[in-house]
Amino acid sequence: MRRIALALILCLSATIAQADEYDIFYHDIFRPIDPLAQRDGYGLLHQGKHVNATDFAPRYKWRWVYYFNANEQLVLQPAYVGSMQTALRRLGYYCGPVDGVFTPQVADAIAGLQKNSSMRVTGTLTEPVRRALHMP
Repeated sequence: MRRIALALILCLSATIAQADEYDIFYHDIFRPIDPLAQRDGYGLLHQGKHVNATDFAPRYKWRWVYYFNANEQLVLQPAYVGSMQTALRRLGYYCGPVDGVFTPQVADAIAGLQKNSSMRVTGTLTEPVRRALHMP
């Protein structure tokens, strides 16, 4: 009986010692995933380690709910605008604070993205901009 208990303890400690594989398993299954995190065909592009003020803003539980909102409604939600600011910062278009406020800096960043992506330049949130940022 002691041998079995000792073998079980050794196996458990060896499994936990492999932190990289354990972390990947743990984060894929048990960690809640932000519905506004940018994604591509393979999964998340950004699930940041750094906490912004907008990370605690109220948001919908499911990602697909954002597809039913108009663009004018989305720019009023601090969580969505903060996620958009993070995506624009990741691409190098925005360098201001991630505060969840749709400012002229954000509009200029969107205009720069639209210009470089051969879109119609309006400086407002449109469906092609949402697709370019990998956002719902």
